[in-house]
Amino acid sequence: MTAIIIEDEKPAARRLMRMLERLDVEVMETLHSVEDSKKWFLMNDHPEVVFLDIQLSDGLSFEIFENIEIKSAVIFTTAYDEYALRAFKLNSLDYLLKPIDDQELQVAVDKYKNLKNRFGTEQPELVQLNFEDIKKLLIHPLDRDYKKRFTVKVGQHFKMIPSEDICCFFSENKGTYLRTDEGRNYLLETTLDGLENELCPKTFFRVNRKFFININYILDIITYSNSRLKIKLENPLTEDDIIVARERVRDFKQWLE
Repeated sequence: MTAIIIEDEKPAARRLMRMLERLDVEVMETLHSVEDSKKWFLMNDHPEVVFLDIQLSDGLSFEIFENIEIKSAVIFTTAYDEYALRAFKLNSLDYLLKPIDDQELQVAVDKYKNLKNRFGTEQPELVQLNFEDIKKLLIHPLDRDYKKRFTVKVGQHFKMIPSEDICCFFSENKGTYLRTDEGRNYLLETTLDGLENELCPKTFFRVNRKFFININYILDIITYSNSRLKIKLENPLTEDDIIVARERVRDFKQWLE
């Protein structure tokens, strides 16, 4: 299986390349911009799979294929985790949320191999992209009703907590909790992944695998080691600070704007 990586964050590209090599995927090239990618596709045989980030340093990666017929399956590697996922699901082989998980990457690679075994040299319709549909959803988000309250159990009683009163969601000891502005924690019957499409992306952001935070409860943002950021919230969860994963820093900064 041959692949290329199009990702403008070089540490993320190198990490993904190492992960793919462990899965016996031959990474032909790593590219970091729209212009470099256009030149590469015009001058080289197309790989079986492209691992494609959406936002590159010089524009949206869709621009690469406006005048180039892509002959590869596409797996998105993206930090978009709200409305646009619908488009990714419909118009690509698969998508992977950053930071990329080894097991999820394995599933995506296996999915392509299974399709290849089934369809042979012909690319199945499933992996043929409609970039225009995705661009429309990125520019004009779907009207969505995000969850306005969460119901939690307290003893024999149920309590409704408005979303605006929640400073963060977090995972701990295989459980998922919400933390209120009063500093109380409540267990939820879901996972952080299950919350992805229920939380308004303008208000909540997943800073790492353990935390969604509410923008309205951020007290301070501090530079941290390895190009990461440290977040201090009102009513802190523990004495430990919340760290924005390096792969999510750029998107976190855009979210703050």
